[in-house]
Amino acid sequence: MSELSTLARPYAEAVFRMAQDENDLAGWSSRIARLAAIVSDAQVARLISDPTVLTERVAGLIIDVAGSDLGERGANFVKVLAENDRLSLLPEIGVQFETLKAKAEGILEATITSAQELTQTQLDDLVAGLKARFSRSVNVQVAVDPELIGGAIIAIGDQVIDGSVKGRLQRMSFALQA
Repeated sequence: MSELSTLARPYAEAVFRMAQDENDLAGWSSRIARLAAIVSDAQVARLISDPTVLTERVAGLIIDVAGSDLGERGANFVKVLAENDRLSLLPEIGVQFETLKAKAEGILEATITSAQELTQTQLDDLVAGLKARFSRSVNVQVAVDPELIGGAIIAIGDQVIDGSVKGRLQRMSFALQA
């Protein structure tokens, strides 16, 4: 996974800079999401990986499917990815682009993993607390992991706040063994 991330990073950064220069982060976000969905299709993925199909043909197909909203610069982006055999990186490029976009817009991306489904009130309270702590807007993804026993783990970038019962028990175990 880290190899995909490493390979996708220069493309994500380049398209992000281009989107900033054009003052069109939302438009490029939409284009990249559409392209990522197209290359994620099983039939398109087979074409991309088929060495007997010319890269120009695959790029042309993706550009046609994406439609006229892709524009000339979007089509050129697809052609560059095809020439460098990087079309399959589009989903990861999209993830990294969205991270760069959120950072530029002052929005934190957070993942809250709880032991059980959170109520809307609980989620709202957590988001309000995160906004107050980081003084920024927060986009939240929610996941459920029953192995946590209770509580939640909040991940924001490389920072993790572990308030789970499982985490507390592990910390207690380490302290008792020391």
